[in-house]
Amino acid sequence: MGGIPPIIGTLGYLKALSLGYNNLNDSFSMEGLCKLNLEELDLSNNGFEGSLPACLNNLTSLRLLDLSRNDFRGTIPPSLFSNLKSLEYISLSYNHFEGSIYFGSLFNHSRLEVFELSSNNKYLKVETENPTWSFPLFQLKILRLSNCTLNWPSQVVPSFLLSQYDLRVVDFGYNNMTGKVPTWLLANNTKLEYLSFESNSLTGVLDLGSNSIHYYMCVLDFSLNCIHGELPPFIGSIFPRLEVLNLSGNALQGNIPSSMGDMEQLGSLDLSNNNLSGQLPEHMMMGCISLEVLKLSNNSLHDTLPIKSNLTLLSSLSLDNNDFWGEISRGFLNSSSLLLLDVSSNSLMGQIPDSIGDFSALRTLILSRNYLDGVVPTGFCKLNELRFLDLSHNKIGPTLPLCANLTNMKFLHLESNELIGPIPHVLAEATSLVTLNLRDNKLSSPIPPWISLLSKLRVLLLKGNQLEDSIPLHLCQLKSISILDLSHNHLSGSIPPCLDNITFGREVALMDDTFFIEGFESWWGASPETYSYENQLSVYVDMDFSFETSAESEEIEFITKSRSESYMGNILYFMSGLDLSGNKLAGPIPPEIGNLSGIHTLNLSYNQLTGSIPHTFSNLKEIESLDLSHNRLTGQIPPQMVIELNFLTIFTVAHNNLSGKTPERKFQFATFEQSSYEGNPLLCGLPLDQSCTPTSAPPAVKPPVSDNRENSSWEAIFLWSFGGSYGVAFLCIVAFLYLNSYYRELLFYFIGEHVPFLRLRG
Repeated sequence: MGGIPPIIGTLGYLKALSLGYNNLNDSFSMEGLCKLNLEELDLSNNGFEGSLPACLNNLTSLRLLDLSRNDFRGTIPPSLFSNLKSLEYISLSYNHFEGSIYFGSLFNHSRLEVFELSSNNKYLKVETENPTWSFPLFQLKILRLSNCTLNWPSQVVPSFLLSQYDLRVVDFGYNNMTGKVPTWLLANNTKLEYLSFESNSLTGVLDLGSNSIHYYMCVLDFSLNCIHGELPPFIGSIFPRLEVLNLSGNALQGNIPSSMGDMEQLGSLDLSNNNLSGQLPEHMMMGCISLEVLKLSNNSLHDTLPIKSNLTLLSSLSLDNNDFWGEISRGFLNSSSLLLLDVSSNSLMGQIPDSIGDFSALRTLILSRNYLDGVVPTGFCKLNELRFLDLSHNKIGPTLPLCANLTNMKFLHLESNELIGPIPHVLAEATSLVTLNLRDNKLSSPIPPWISLLSKLRVLLLKGNQLEDSIPLHLCQLKSISILDLSHNHLSGSIPPCLDNITFGREVALMDDTFFIEGFESWWGASPETYSYENQLSVYVDMDFSFETSAESEEIEFITKSRSESYMGNILYFMSGLDLSGNKLAGPIPPEIGNLSGIHTLNLSYNQLTGSIPHTFSNLKEIESLDLSHNRLTGQIPPQMVIELNFLTIFTVAHNNLSGKTPERKFQFATFEQSSYEGNPLLCGLPLDQSCTPTSAPPAVKPPVSDNRENSSWEAIFLWSFGGSYGVAFLCIVAFLYLNSYYRELLFYFIGEHVPFLRLRG
């Protein structure tokens, strides 16, 4: 730390000064150098900040200026380029400059060979196109202009490159450039060694010409563009000395050319995230003898896994999300140094071969989402270096081999398999575990006491099993847990109050490498190329071809906000949740649960919980999803929650026995609908239909007042009509009997038999 010693400013004959990698940060101390007659000045990889000192314009003899990898900000003075006409090498990369740079101000610098201005942000605008400019006088060897706002708004590839014929390094990554793939750069510059247009919007096909050969090309990167069509069939003979080829994230189709096998020096090949189909060329698997990293993920390749290969140096193989089928054969690969193997999301079947133990150096093994079945072979007992193991979404079971060495394991995914019985006791030795995912198996018995030995656990997922008994108190010793899912089991008893011993996000973890697999470097760091200039000025250009790869960052699924979400990468440092839903838990909710002030998701639904909602729930200030539905809770909803729970987006207490008024509809609680409160007959208030205001009995309906005379007339009419009807009927019967002697005699006989007093009188 500190500044440049003042004594250096007194060295009048000093021509070259290199103070890189010294943690210097006092920008004012640079002004002492402005009085010198320097030809080389290297202050790279320090902590200088603020604006560039204006006095740098005085160093008119400078041929080399390297201020890269500092914290300089502000604009780059145009005079810096216009005054320093002797510059041959200038590097201002990886600072925080903003404003605009007009590249035409350098066109008269006939000696310029190296220009580097890769940015740390998108605030630096670089303009290379101007109709009034002529072609430059220089012939560049190295040009780095990545991560800038280049030629806005046209975003075209700089046209001055058409006049450049001696380029060795070109880096235009992360500039959102448009237009056709500039393959003419390769045709014009036969000594190109490094060409990168990573993460732009280039279109068209990769037309390299069948007769061209680029002996010097080492790194070719057109990843994350919009290139379509097929790969050139003779690509292997076009780049015979290629060491890194990255064409991932495009729309390439067709087969992988067999000529890839001609690239004997190829160390890294990434064709992932395209639409490639067909089989893996045998010539590639046999001829690429230097290959260390092979990524073919997310294509439509279909074949059995390769048995015959000569990739003895292979350290990373990613074939996930393709259409590979069949069994994993015993002779699969010939790569004893393999560190990462990912063949997930294919159609592999059968058992995992015992020969998997031959890859004894493996750190990451991902076989998930296939059709694998049977037991985990004892060959796993040889994989002592495993950090990441994912066998999820298969039919593997019934348990893990007792000989398995899990002491280095950090992430273990065994969800959605056929594990049965108790949680495997061999896991007690996995004391480095950060994630343990055993969801959706058939595990039974209580949660074992030895679970407390896994003190580094951040994520414990046991959902969808048949675990029994109560929630054990020894779970409370896992103080680093941020996500705990015990839902949909057969757990009973009460919720332990000691769960408030667990952080659940109250103490946000530092952004360390907890949720990541340590990377590993694959092979080379190339020696710097040396360019000799007049007057013995040597410019060293670091050709950094080192390639680092690691396992995908940890990813977990957890139900929050009423839906299943995937969390990965940095978000895992901030996500926290507790899910105890779908069990047989009873008794009151401990008020201590309200002390989990950093928790984001709490789900206690579908249990048999009683009592009231603790008033301490107003302390859950970070909560976003709270589900207490389908229990037997009583009492009122604490009104203080309305004021304190400012991030709540999902809230439901439906189907309980709550009473009183619903929370006031303001802040977050103004967004919750009737479904959040339904099924509570004694709850009232909006958004429910039941009002909390008592209503009086409706007044009795009085009959209308009628006229008495009208009533009397209607009664008389009714009596006269009734009497007349009966009189007419009687006369009709008498007439009938008078005229019909048979029925008359029958009537008299009936009366004589059944009416005694008439019979006696007769």
